[in-house]
Amino acid sequence: MIKVLLADDHAVVRDGLRHVLLDASGFEVAGEAWDSATTIALVRSVGANVLLLDLSMPGQNGIELIRQIKDENPALRILMLTMHAEHQYAARAFKAGASGYLTKESASRELLNAITKIASGGVYVSLAMAERFAQNLNEAAEAMPHQRLSEREFDVFRRIVEGQSLTEIAHDLCLSVKTVSTHKPHIIEKMQTANESALIRYAIRHKLFEAEVDP
Repeated sequence: MIKVLLADDHAVVRDGLRHVLLDASGFEVAGEAWDSATTIALVRSVGANVLLLDLSMPGQNGIELIRQIKDENPALRILMLTMHAEHQYAARAFKAGASGYLTKESASRELLNAITKIASGGVYVSLAMAERFAQNLNEAAEAMPHQRLSEREFDVFRRIVEGQSLTEIAHDLCLSVKTVSTHKPHIIEKMQTANESALIRYAIRHKLFEAEVDP
């Protein structure tokens, strides 16, 4: 029996995942969480094989959360479930300690196989994501400006590109507007761009957030 923890801030998503797992044999939903704080508490209090973790939840940045969880519980396997199909997010998640990366769009088809594979010690990435990785192997990724951003800065960068205001970003990340306002000039400086419009043009040119940005 594979014991699974669900961490997603949307109750509807958790309900759907729970039904998929309970309708299949060999899986047990051992607990649920809805933000970074409850996820940490759940991982500390409930033994499980796999944590199904949403990349974007209220509180701590998803990549930072992976690192903390793996530091405290190295044996727990983490499967990221996210709306973001971009290879940059997947690369950061694997580097932080995730064992699998699955988009919510493909979850209904691949979820059980993904959980089973990482629970047995393997690594899971969808075919579509593997193709994205292959297409970008020849890029000098570490030399690209967006690779200089911290995980928090990259998250704020994405939200700026998506058109969120500083107030909306602060609310979603449980930060003060002042803190987000401090991140913005740091991002512009690290990206070597002149302003917010240039950040957006950079994201479009390099196809960083294909699902969220239309050229």
